[in-house]
Amino acid sequence: MTTSPTLVLLYLTLSNIVIVIKLVNCTSSDHNYLDALSKSILFFEGQRSGWLPLDQRLNWRANSGLGDGSSRGIDLVGGYYDAGDNVKFNFPMAFTTTMLAWSVIEFSEAMPPYELRNALVGDPIKDHNCWERPEDMDTARTVYSVEAPNSASDVAGETAAALAASSMAFRRFDPGYAETLLRNAERAFEYADTYKGLTATTRASGLGCARSTATSTGTRQVDMLYIYIELFLEAFRQTVGCDGWASMQDELLWGAAWLRRASQNDTFLNYIQNNGKTLGAEDTVNEFGWDNKHAGLNVLVSKEFLEGNVYSLQSYKESADSFMCTLIPSSSSSHIEITPGGMIYKPGGSNMQHVTSIAFLLLVYANYLARTSQTVNCGSIMVGPASLRQQAKAQIDYILGDNPMGLSYMVGYGPKYPQRIHHRGSSLPSVRDHPEPIACKAGTGFFNSSGPNPNVLVGAVVGGPGEDDVYEDDRADFRKSEPTTYINAPLVGALAYFVANPS
Repeated sequence: MTTSPTLVLLYLTLSNIVIVIKLVNCTSSDHNYLDALSKSILFFEGQRSGWLPLDQRLNWRANSGLGDGSSRGIDLVGGYYDAGDNVKFNFPMAFTTTMLAWSVIEFSEAMPPYELRNALVGDPIKDHNCWERPEDMDTARTVYSVEAPNSASDVAGETAAALAASSMAFRRFDPGYAETLLRNAERAFEYADTYKGLTATTRASGLGCARSTATSTGTRQVDMLYIYIELFLEAFRQTVGCDGWASMQDELLWGAAWLRRASQNDTFLNYIQNNGKTLGAEDTVNEFGWDNKHAGLNVLVSKEFLEGNVYSLQSYKESADSFMCTLIPSSSSSHIEITPGGMIYKPGGSNMQHVTSIAFLLLVYANYLARTSQTVNCGSIMVGPASLRQQAKAQIDYILGDNPMGLSYMVGYGPKYPQRIHHRGSSLPSVRDHPEPIACKAGTGFFNSSGPNPNVLVGAVVGGPGEDDVYEDDRADFRKSEPTTYINAPLVGALAYFVANPS
């Protein structure tokens, strides 16, 4: 295979998320999972960049970032802001796309219709020095790039996973489009594997988190899933680094695993068989998120061991079992930290990203075990699907209000939820209410205000409380009060499961 000097991608964009829900009574006595699911999807409308559609429901938002890409003579308008700032980062957004696609693959029958879209651009340092609405951005909208032979295995590997997973989500509705996604996933992976290493600017700049973007549009109506995806056929060019990135090995295996599942091509099976040990698949890393795919990789690959009897993948199954055992408090192998109130906790901030991603994996693995009548040997106990689902439900219910604070960590869900989230658009007056521009530093007063945010970002899940289960609702404490797309994306799948299985 050959690789062009510049990696050409087809990139997914998460767009409009329109909910059309059948009137079905699928709620438990404690939580309305259908309402929570609808709101978790609605959140993405508040993150939109570019021209907003006429059916935009969060009408305090307006068009923004309409000059994105102009510095490079390309049209990068559109996409999503991944958190409470005004930058469009690719690495976490590619993970967001992968998780939304995986949610469709595993739980689509319980999921209401929605639309998907995403894209990425901006200067993180300049943006983070300002507190202004996306509609008023006057900071640099810098486009970063990477070309062969510069390495980009981390970002390109995750992009390959996003495209491959999305091809599966589309396959039965639009086979031709799914094939286009799959071909471009293979090209992204080829770049990642050919030029192994972290993105060059990751090592050099330490600015933030990598991103890439591209252009062109296309719309598909997909049965009961209204999924709008834009084809991104521009060069892989927009990358900036993040000091905390662990490595790129997990993204290579993750991308190959999704390509294997999407294509059933033995080339990718051989890749994950032959490179697992070299690329750290057997490392004990009990984490899953946008920067560490190990636990998700093991769960994903275990499906083929369990359901396809591919015994050469046994080590992945053993690692998945080991991870599950760490999550069961009654297991002798348990070593994950659980707060007094019952929340899975990992130091570092934005803890709900761990809660939602781990809950998702618990449910997916429970399904794989249930379909093959398997259990997990955790030494002192045998753990079955029911135990994994119970643990996942406890985490989701914690988010929705079953916690010592009696607080829903999803904005707009339940009677009590965060009022002062770390989010520029939510915390500043809307363009509709305050037509005059609010410049870079002019928003500081709103940031420092003790009052609630004027615009409710419905469905946003904040970073959440600390290890003591305490949440102060402080806008300045971004580790606890900032929502992100990669918190919500796995939650979509988990909530879809509980819509159909509330008890």
